[in-house]
Amino acid sequence: MPEEEMQLHFTYEEKSSVTFQADSEDLIEELLCCLIKLIIDIPLLDITYEISLEAVSTLVVFLSYQLYHKEILRHSISHKYLMHGRCLPYTSRLVKTLLYNFIRQEKRPPPGTHIFQQQSDGGGLLYGLASGVATGLWTVFTLGGVGSKPAPQQEQSSPLASQSLLLLLVLANLTDAPDSPNPYKQAIMSFKNTQDNTAFPSSNPHAFQINFNSLYTALCDQQKSDQATLLLYMLLHQNSNVRTYMLARTDMENLVVPILEILYHVEERNSHHVYMALIILLILTEDDGFNRSIHEVILKNITWYSERVLTEISLGSLLILVVIRTIQYNMTRTRDKYLHTNCLAALANMSAQFRSLHQYAAQRIISLFSLLSKKHNKVLEQATQSLRGSLSSDDVPLPDYAQDLNVIEEVIRMMLEIINSCLTNSLHHNPNLVYALLYKRDLFEQFRTHPSFQDIMQNIDLVITFFSSRLQQAGAELSVERVLEIIKQGAVALPKDRLRKFPELKFKYVEEEQPEEFFIPYVWSLVYNSAVALYWNPQDIQLFTMDSG
Repeated sequence: MPEEEMQLHFTYEEKSSVTFQADSEDLIEELLCCLIKLIIDIPLLDITYEISLEAVSTLVVFLSYQLYHKEILRHSISHKYLMHGRCLPYTSRLVKTLLYNFIRQEKRPPPGTHIFQQQSDGGGLLYGLASGVATGLWTVFTLGGVGSKPAPQQEQSSPLASQSLLLLLVLANLTDAPDSPNPYKQAIMSFKNTQDNTAFPSSNPHAFQINFNSLYTALCDQQKSDQATLLLYMLLHQNSNVRTYMLARTDMENLVVPILEILYHVEERNSHHVYMALIILLILTEDDGFNRSIHEVILKNITWYSERVLTEISLGSLLILVVIRTIQYNMTRTRDKYLHTNCLAALANMSAQFRSLHQYAAQRIISLFSLLSKKHNKVLEQATQSLRGSLSSDDVPLPDYAQDLNVIEEVIRMMLEIINSCLTNSLHHNPNLVYALLYKRDLFEQFRTHPSFQDIMQNIDLVITFFSSRLQQAGAELSVERVLEIIKQGAVALPKDRLRKFPELKFKYVEEEQPEEFFIPYVWSLVYNSAVALYWNPQDIQLFTMDSG
């Protein structure tokens, strides 16, 4: 029903028989305040779990008019009450409670666990039985029918944590009012660590403190869900306190590896989830300290990476492998320019800090360049044939090969800049990349005289020529170990001033001009999917269909 009609259900009138005047009062604000107080004031125990869950879910329902609007909903009765008036003072406590619900990941208590526990508190047997029946009823309602069992994944998860996170994302993405910014977004942007003793800015009344260590651990553990990845993005992008804390962690692999897994299984993920993971990597790679430290973290036995057995590899090399794999997947399947741009920007940000690249990572960098080179030649050939054909036929419209060629040449240039950046800044740290470069030196021949690449090819050409001559002097039939030894010696001997310096490659993530056009539909799609998963158990579909047609 329309929101205005819903409001009538929460409006009552007191009629005076003497004056025939009516005073009406709107109870929606009262109800929203009561729901918020339920969430923030009641301690989370077995006996209060269900009422807390229902309070959170009911708030989501009050905000769900967006699901019935194609355009972004900028004005709403629920929005007005939640962002102004009596609900406003509870903003920071509500955001903090929802975050702690997510952090704690409390499982739903088993039905009937507290049936007789109240007797010692004076509640009596009747109260115990009533509460047990209530728990059983809530279980029926939330699992979709009598006698049904939750699916295995539901048993393992926390409905309260999931719903709290969804409500938090919905609140944080409410559009700003004309006269005031979204207070929930302000709270998310400004909260601090419990160990931070600096004063809160007086300009933000919604600031609060939370345990960053617990939050970091929960975010690391929950990255398989879109919701947790979206929360991580929001915190890294909008809260400088969280970003600084995370970049200072010495166990960044706990956060980065789950993000890489999302990208690795790109075929199984929705495009929004992949984008969020990529943007998180891009934000992290803006920091030079992060780019240095990831090459110092050594990982063992990456079982989910199936293309090759990786018994030991640095986090930096693994990151490069996964990003390159994402680019290659995108080239053959989705062909999304935005995805390409973010992948290449992350590689470019890291390139000056490449250290001790794994031989497989070095090979994949050159393999990607090889793939781009072949694609370039193919499009060039198609463009030439098309041009010849057009000379003999005036009626046939020409495909736009010029645009395709332009895009490929942009990507090739970027790859050459990434290789060049590594060679000029950390040549002596990367013998495996020089080895891969020499092994595939013929690839670069065609680009030496190409007007778009001549400048950037100078350094690469110099490195290839310099090391090739040293290998020729060492004689024929050299082992891999001997070649690497010659490369290491040559890296020390090569005068640094012979390599031309280019501007540092640095790319910064900038949010879209109207981010709500992306984030609000995304958040509500997650709410919708969660509701289907929670209330419509696959085992009950037959029962549901029989009962209701």
